[in-house]
Amino acid sequence: MIQIGEYNTLTILRDTEPGLFLGDNEENEILLPNRYVPESFEIGDQIEVFAYLDNEERPVAITDKPYIKRGDFALLRCNQVTKFGAFLDWGLVKELFCPFKEQAFKMKAGGWYLVHCYLDEESGRLVASSKTNHFLDNKELTVERYEEVDLIVSHPSDIGMNVIVNKRHLGLVFKDEIFKDLSVGDRLKGTIKKIRPGNKLDISLSQIGYRNIEPNAQFILTELGDNGGYLPLNDKSAPDDIKDMLQMSKKNFKKAVGSLYKARKIEIKENGIYLK
Repeated sequence: MIQIGEYNTLTILRDTEPGLFLGDNEENEILLPNRYVPESFEIGDQIEVFAYLDNEERPVAITDKPYIKRGDFALLRCNQVTKFGAFLDWGLVKELFCPFKEQAFKMKAGGWYLVHCYLDEESGRLVASSKTNHFLDNKELTVERYEEVDLIVSHPSDIGMNVIVNKRHLGLVFKDEIFKDLSVGDRLKGTIKKIRPGNKLDISLSQIGYRNIEPNAQFILTELGDNGGYLPLNDKSAPDDIKDMLQMSKKNFKKAVGSLYKARKIEIKENGIYLK
């Protein structure tokens, strides 16, 4: 079956005046308009295309790659707002529609919004929603404590930053776990620090416990190498100084420095640490 809003690998069936007709292994067909037809091809070749509805609501295939596909999240720019809703730039000729009822806050032309793309069952069209939490579910978790996960920064709260976990769940990075600037739409790695009652996910932007020592230690070694073998930091340094220089907490810094000292890779002096 040809999936609307997804990438499909299809077979070139025939060359016609409006373009190439492509098919899947279930005898479904879709048109690849002339503007997307490759310079050279053979009937029977396979081609990867993105399928969606054109301006006349007809299923078509294109070779352009949108900024977002069905079931995904992305930060998109609002091009215009009409009486029907907002229209977002997703990298294709036809803009992505976001109805007023799917806007967490009223969108404005020129603004950037984190949205989810889904297939509207009534119209058969791909639409966007900035009510991203509606597409996340923590009832049945697919992650475990200490597992590394993919994150998308969602929206700030009074106690930290909400994040989308593996495009499925909602998580929270507490303020004291944030050691670098985060913006809505950023994609990064994190670790499940804790699963609280109600399947609430606490996320760390670094690895947890002993898993965290080696990466941080290697990072400190790299920084030492880049700074002539010296860093003006030690266990008496202020947490903000460590955060500004190394983007890590004082606790993680002390663990990493301790492991490096035990491995005899550094010297610790009153004015800082030195590479041996």
